[in-house]
Amino acid sequence: MAKYWTTPAVEALRADGVRISELDTSATPGFTGDKAAGVESLAERTAVLSGLQEKLYANGRSGDKRSVLLVLQGMDTAGKGGIVRHVIGSVDPQGVDHAAFGVPTPEEKRHHYLWRIRKALPRGGQLGVFDRSHYEDVLVVRVHDLVPRSEWEPRYDEINAFEQELADEDTTVVKVAMFVSLDEQKRRLRERLERPDKYWKFNPSDIDERAYWPAYQEAYQAMLERTSTDVAPWYVIPADRKWFARLAITELLVEALETLDLDWPKAGFDIQEQLRRLEQA
Repeated sequence: MAKYWTTPAVEALRADGVRISELDTSATPGFTGDKAAGVESLAERTAVLSGLQEKLYANGRSGDKRSVLLVLQGMDTAGKGGIVRHVIGSVDPQGVDHAAFGVPTPEEKRHHYLWRIRKALPRGGQLGVFDRSHYEDVLVVRVHDLVPRSEWEPRYDEINAFEQELADEDTTVVKVAMFVSLDEQKRRLRERLERPDKYWKFNPSDIDERAYWPAYQEAYQAMLERTSTDVAPWYVIPADRKWFARLAITELLVEALETLDLDWPKAGFDIQEQLRRLEQA
């Protein structure tokens, strides 16, 4: 087990039994260190993550179909972008398939809601990252009554079947739901309004969405309870402390990649023959 973790992240952060309304968003489940220890651990574990991801990519180049998909869900300011920059940014970009899902385009609306998701799935050997995902269709859609309940209600079972399909096709799905408190979200939104380098991150609708906080909590609770499965469990990330959120998700990815028991692919050529050729070249 990694330093400062008293319980493996996959156990400490699992969503089973979590009540979002009671969640301490400043907590550090399973981790006993302070911020300094967290920053130190993050540097160590991102190095491990980078090495494992390189093995995954190398195997993909050799025909291995296995992949890992990180699904990031969370309210505005929860830190999804920071995970992409500081965690995924620590690995080889050649081995990353990244997709961000906003409001569906007119073309996407003409298709089943999973159509755009399937198009963005990671290829063999890739670490895929979804910044928001198919879960928008049981979160935003539900909260804002964008479609009737009779339409979004069956999606929980559809999503479970879809993720089982991914598992059957050798994609390891790591789903993280990031939560900040209302006060912390207000602080982060204020920062975006006070700093010119943050203006681009601000959307006036972010303030409007705060009025729907109870409805979002209810929608997220249903999401966790109905779509956390053995093949694709949810992990809950208290995200008021950015350093912990980044460390926790790094740890989850490391543990997922270690489970694949990766090794470097064997050479598909005679090494000694190629050494002789090289000497003669």
